[in-house]
Formats: sequence, C-alpha cells, structure tokens
Amino acid sequence: MLLFFNVFARNEAIHILIINNLQTIKPKKTMRVFLIIMLAVAPVVAYFFPANAQETGGNTTTGDLFSGYSRPITYNRMIPPYALEVTFSKTVHLIFPAAIRYVDLGSADLLAAKADGAENVLRVKAAAQGFSRETNLSVITGDGSYFTFNVKYAEEPLKLSVEMADFLHGGNIENRPGNEIPVFVSDLGGESPYMVRLILETIHKNNRTKIRHIGSKAFGIQYLLKGVYSHNELLFFHLHLKNKSTVAFNMDYIAFKIVDKKVAKRTAMQEQVIVPVRSYNQVTGVPGNRDERTVFALPKFTIPNDKQLIIELMEKDGGRNQTLIVENADLVRAEVIDKLTVKVK
Repeated sequence: MLLFFNVFARNEAIHILIINNLQTIKPKKTMRVFLIIMLAVAPVVAYFFPANAQETGGNTTTGDLFSGYSRPITYNRMIPPYALEVTFSKTVHLIFPAAIRYVDLGSADLLAAKADGAENVLRVKAAAQGFSRETNLSVITGDGSYFTFNVKYAEEPLKLSVEMADFLHGGNIENRPGNEIPVFVSDLGGESPYMVRLILETIHKNNRTKIRHIGSKAFGIQYLLKGVYSHNELLFFHLHLKNKSTVAFNMDYIAFKIVDKKVAKRTAMQEQVIVPVRSYNQVTGVPGNRDERTVFALPKFTIPNDKQLIIELMEKDGGRNQTLIVENADLVRAEVIDKLTVKVK
C-alpha cells in the first residue's frame, strides 16, 4: 500500500498524515477500510490541489516547476545567443547581411535604432549609465535570419562595430540543416526568404530561354524577357540585357507598370506600379560589348484584357531606354516551380 502511495500521491501533507495513522492506530477492520479509501483518493486530491500552488500563491511557479504537464526544451532546439557589451557614452553598430525587419529590446536599459540611410545597420547603446542586470536583444532580417544577443553593460566595450554573418553555415543555403525552422516575412506572401533566394539563384544559374517573342532593340542595346515563373504567391521575371555597343549602359531605374492598352486623347493614363520584393544579380550598369542577366521576384498578379504590363529600363543621363510589353496570356502561361534541384559546388 505504501509503495502504491509513493508512486501516485503528489501531496506531501497527505502522505505524512497517512503514515502517522498507520503507526499509531490499531489495525481494526474499519480503520483499514478508511485508510484504503484515503490512499485511493489522495492522488486525485493532490492533482487538483497541488501543494506547490499553495506555497507559491495560485498558479505562479518558480524554477523548473510548471503547472500541469510540460515538455522540456532540449538544447539542440536552442538558438545560442551572441555576447554583446554596450555603454552609455559610445554607440555600438551591428551590420547585418540583409535589411532589418524586426527589433526587440529586453528592457528599457537599451536604446536601438536603424542607422539613417542604411537598412541593415543597427545602432545600440545603454539608456542608463551602469545598469547592472543583463538583458537581451533580438533581430530578424529580410532574408529570414534570426539573431539574438545577451547584452550587459561595460564601461569600455571591446567591440564597437560588429559585422554579423551566418557563421554556423558559411552563408550558403545548401549548408543549412534540414530541420531548421525558417523565418517568414510578410512581403513574400508567407514564403520563406531562403526558398525565394534559392529560386532566384536557380533560375539565373539554369539560364533557360522560355520566352522568345518579347524583346526590345535600339542603339546597340538589346533587352529580352527570357522567362516568367510562378511559385505560390510570387512571379519571377528573368531579364537579359545585351550591350553590343562600345559605350557603357548605366541604369537609372527599372519599373514594372500595369497600364491601359489604349488611351484616348486628353485622358490621363491610369497605371499601377508593381514593386519587386527581391532580385538577384541586379546590376547598375553594363560595360560595352558585355551582357548581364537579372531575376526579379514580384507579388503574383494578373492583367485585365484592356491592360498590359510594361517593363521600362531607363538609362541614366542617356536616351537608350528600353520597353518590354507583356500580355496577360504570357503571365498565365508562367512555368510553375514545384521542385528545384541545387547542385552544391
């Protein structure tokens, strides 16, 4: 009986009470029945009225104690934090591999903000001089990377400018573990930034020509749309710029616009600008007798019959501008990307 109670009973007070009764009361038949009932009821009472709740006040728990059943987090699921020192009289700058999308400060002892004119540089300093308690800092970047820091105060921090990188995986997507949970960002339609980058790289590396009837050629410059691809809520445009002249072509900007096919005179043109959410190998210029290819990722869209997609490439301080016209029929025939094969070099 005592062995049964030690295995299932959770309330220490009931445990002591029963043992004392077993030692002092004569073993009469009625008392034996009473003790058997108490042994059966004790686990139920202990479950609904745990002693820990009375000692710590309500449902508050401390240390390794939790109310109810809890599964511990193993160390192989923990993201190791970086150690960071900050001070009151100097600013620490953290340079991340992509634009910063989210910053969380563990306490009011820290001040942090993106550097003016830079999307991937974070300024961090102490809000109060000589704060004693350690705090933390978390950052999420646009490429889906997650960084966490344990931060403490130091009068003279050794590292004032820190370049963050994916030290664990060498910066290569192919080297990342298969069980890693990616960080999703809203502008990619719920898609993983790693998957989007993988698609962009693969389209560029394969260099296949899926479209042969959309292009522009003038003044020794040829601009081609080589393919349109679709993956979930994104469209991918593979563009090829050839400079067959001896004069370098410096790009001013490239724009994706949905415009009316026919515009009556004295009528303002209605246009909708589609902003790319990611790009791969986006260059600012092409030297003479050279060519470059770029892949853009855009939010998925379709075009009404009375409208068309215009891709404009404008030359900086020049007139060799290029324009591509894409119909809705070209978009709906976009090649669906279901499976990608990446060769590791």
